[in-house]
Amino acid sequence: MGFGRVETVEQLRGMYRPPSELVRAKVGAGLDVVSTAFVERSTFVLLATVGGDGRVDVSPRGGPSGFVRVLDDGSIAIPDLNGNNLLDTLRAVVETGKVGMMFVHPGREETLRVNGQAYVTIDPELLAGFTTELKVPKCAIVVQPTEVFIHCAKAFRRGEVWKPESWPSFHDAPDAIDVIRCQLNLDDDAALRANLQQGYADELADD
Repeated sequence: MGFGRVETVEQLRGMYRPPSELVRAKVGAGLDVVSTAFVERSTFVLLATVGGDGRVDVSPRGGPSGFVRVLDDGSIAIPDLNGNNLLDTLRAVVETGKVGMMFVHPGREETLRVNGQAYVTIDPELLAGFTTELKVPKCAIVVQPTEVFIHCAKAFRRGEVWKPESWPSFHDAPDAIDVIRCQLNLDDDAALRANLQQGYADELADD
C-alpha cells in the first residue's frame, strides 16, 4: 500500500507553487479586535486535540452566539456541555494541552482557525460567566491562541455546504442509526431512531 507515497517534505513542497505573501502574512499570534468578534459571534466550533498516546480527535461544539467567551487576557473559554461522557477531548487537553479550532458562522463560507495551548478549568468565577441561556458547566477548556488566521471559502463552496438546494441529494445517505446498526450488527428498529431523537431533546433541554 506504500506505492506512490510521498516520503519527504521537500518532495511534497516541490509539487505545489509557493504560497502568496498574503497567505504567509495572514497568520497572527493572537486575537485582534475583529477575530475576537468572530469568535464571540460563532455558534459552532470544531475542536481538534491530540492525546498523550498520539490519538487525534475532532469534536464539534455548538451553542447560542456568545457561548464561547474571549477572556480579558485574550484566551478563549469553551464550556463543556452535555455530551457522550467519553471525555475524549477533555482527557486529551489534560494530557497534552494542545488544540486546534475552527470557528463557523452559519451561512458564511469563511471560517476562523485558531491553534494554541489549552487547559481544563473548574474556576467557579469563570464558569459563572458564560451565557445565561445555558446552565453553568462542570468545567471549561481555556485556550491561549498561538496562531490565528482566516480560512478561505473554497472548501465550503466545493461541498455546497450552505446551499439548501443541494441537500435533498443526500436523502438516501446513511444516517447515525444506519452507522450504529452496522457497527453493532443490530436489526433495523424504528424505536432506535425515536430513542436517539428523544435523547437529543432531553440532553439539549438539560443544557
